[in-house]
Amino acid sequence: MHPRYRAALLAWLAEMGADECIGDAGVDRFAESAVPAAVRQPLRVAAPAAAAPAAAPAADPVAEAQAAAAAAADLPALAAAQAAYEHCALKRGARSFVFADGLAGARVMVIGEAPGRDEDLEGRPFVGRAGQLLDRMFAAIGLARTAAEPAQALYITNVMPWRPPGNREPEAAEMAMMLPFLRRHVALAAPDVVVLMGNTPAQAVLGQRGITRLRGQWTEAWGRPVLPMLHPAYLLRQPAMKREAWADLLALRARLDGD
Repeated sequence: MHPRYRAALLAWLAEMGADECIGDAGVDRFAESAVPAAVRQPLRVAAPAAAAPAAAPAADPVAEAQAAAAAAADLPALAAAQAAYEHCALKRGARSFVFADGLAGARVMVIGEAPGRDEDLEGRPFVGRAGQLLDRMFAAIGLARTAAEPAQALYITNVMPWRPPGNREPEAAEMAMMLPFLRRHVALAAPDVVVLMGNTPAQAVLGQRGITRLRGQWTEAWGRPVLPMLHPAYLLRQPAMKREAWADLLALRARLDGD
């Protein structure tokens, strides 16, 4: 082979991507003897593999929550079912499962947003600064979570039983998973009045936000009278709004006295 031809061939091979020599001697790949016997065997086409069985449908977290909540015959069973629920990722980052506090069967049921740091540590709702203000607010109209009689007692829970990281607002998907448990919670506790503390419970129960607009306006949800109110944490940041909160408390007291 002429040297210039060899040089041109090498240049072409390099251009095609060949970058190393496999053997010391050249091989004529078109010669039958150069083709390994295994390669010269007739080509056999493998039979198509059997179709894999269809994957099981993904679990529906909301449907599972609905089934678990509906199966709970009383509040202890509901607490156990909700604590065992595995689809909410908040559970894996929280220290405590926070179900409720106060007297089950109280005339007034208060629903907040979610546990904060103090609630996560203690395992009870509304025990931090906002919870202490909540206790003082309701004490001013003769109600307390520690009362033994339903007429003077409070029953307190949250939309979410686990603390969101950094006390962020619960996401819509997280709330949707907990809504069946909350609805069943209200049905089993059977309060005369439900108080929604802040935007998150208003969104969960009423499907509405804008608590400064909603507060103080009686409505109905899940077959019970509902009163949206400003969250105590908001009142700690906006003390001037305590006058509106006091007006709402008086409206609640009047409703209870009138029933």
